[in-house]
Amino acid sequence: MEELITLKQLLHEGKVTEALELVEELEEMSKSDKLNKIFSYGIILLLHLIKQSAENRSTKSWETSIFNAVKQIQRTNQRHKVKGTYLTEEELAETLQDAYESALRKASVEAFEGRYEVDEIAQMVDKEIILENALHLILSQK
Repeated sequence: MEELITLKQLLHEGKVTEALELVEELEEMSKSDKLNKIFSYGIILLLHLIKQSAENRSTKSWETSIFNAVKQIQRTNQRHKVKGTYLTEEELAETLQDAYESALRKASVEAFEGRYEVDEIAQMVDKEIILENALHLILSQK
């Protein structure tokens, strides 16, 4: 909110260059917020896909979490006015890749009631298949 007040003041004072710099900063802040949300929902999505693969089963709760995470990633990534996305398919894949280790750590706590360490869970699943599945869900469930 403070930035908007400053922006208004700069425009009233005719300081267009400074106002444009502030607009660029606001755009960066907004995009950063969206990227952080996509990353967080990516962790949730991957967590449940890892648990499904490791435990070779699923629950309604996991299915719901997967569905909700996919929807939130899609919503957050959608640019409404320009009808595009914030992240390309390649950038989404990179974000999921970055989120994988965090999801794996959470899975080691949740899967099999926490009996296995991170490296043991990692050996039970195929990382590339999980990442491909996650990306496919995000790109196809619209």
